[in-house]
Amino acid sequence: MISMVALTGYRDQPTDGVVDFCNFLSRALAKHRVQLQVVTLPLDERGSGLRALRRLWREARAWRFHWVLLQYTTLAWSRRGFPLLALAALAILKIRGTRCTIVFHEPAGMNGPHAIDHIRYGFQNWTVQTLHRFSEKSVFTVPLNMIPWLKSAREKSAFIPLGANIPENLTQRTAAAASERTQKTVAVFCVSEPPYRQREIDEISSAARSVAAATGMKFRVLFVGRGTSEAKDEIDHAFQGSQIEVCNRGLCEAEEITRLLGESDVMLAVRGRLYLRRASALAGVACGLPMIGYAGAAQGTIIEEAGIKLVPFGDREALSTALRDILTNPDLWLEMHEKNVRVQRQYFSWDAVATEYLKFFAEEPA
Repeated sequence: MISMVALTGYRDQPTDGVVDFCNFLSRALAKHRVQLQVVTLPLDERGSGLRALRRLWREARAWRFHWVLLQYTTLAWSRRGFPLLALAALAILKIRGTRCTIVFHEPAGMNGPHAIDHIRYGFQNWTVQTLHRFSEKSVFTVPLNMIPWLKSAREKSAFIPLGANIPENLTQRTAAAASERTQKTVAVFCVSEPPYRQREIDEISSAARSVAAATGMKFRVLFVGRGTSEAKDEIDHAFQGSQIEVCNRGLCEAEEITRLLGESDVMLAVRGRLYLRRASALAGVACGLPMIGYAGAAQGTIIEEAGIKLVPFGDREALSTALRDILTNPDLWLEMHEKNVRVQRQYFSWDAVATEYLKFFAEEPA
């Protein structure tokens, strides 16, 4: 069996999407007799960077000539936004003779309004370009033509999309089955942290109230995932006085999230403009669930092929109209469901993702 290593930095709490990604990829590669060992450096906020690098120095001795997939996000390698540890880890891996690939979950820096934010942004952009320059291969989770700085060494680069961090559920459903539900369910998977949380909840409540008033339909709004428990008071207040049932499940196991989404009728994904790497959108696609999201960041990516209705950002009327159309039109619901099933199998299933990784590692740079 071929052996590879996935290396991650700081582990986020209570859930970590990068670690979940590595575990799902590991299981998919195992079907091809490829072992992917997931190694998380013991980093915390108490200045343990040097200890972690010493451990990496010891463990990397056994990885000589093996592919090591360093998983890069800015905050995974620095809580303060200066990811020096990623550069140090790459240096150790090269000295130890590994074949190092950088998996760029974030291909650019994160900017902000303050002077220190601009400094961080410049350093982060320099870091990702340096990591790419000295890696043997680079994997990007967005199309290569969407990365402005990627002008050289493209032959050692590949775009491979992310998969959902929940098990897929592609059970084929029919328009008749969708229309027979006595109570529809509108799913909301995760909400943002303040100050964006209140806007999201208000827009979800506004759309739901509008549809209920226009159609007299009975339905419930299901909140599940990260941030929903913390937002319970805001959610209850937003729906107070309505006849809409609200169910707040909070954090759940991945299998339970799959079950809940599979039993839902539509998802509202309004955490900003919907883009290719949005975890909630990938989860909806993996469950064949029609979705409504905000336009502005999905254009030119394969997520456009999915069963997602994109409306202008912040347009509450367009949001409620799209929600009403999907809940009341079984043929439209079925069309969107089948689109999601198709793109999940073609692009986003873990078997498809693993196959793309194997093809890429079988190629040698020119």
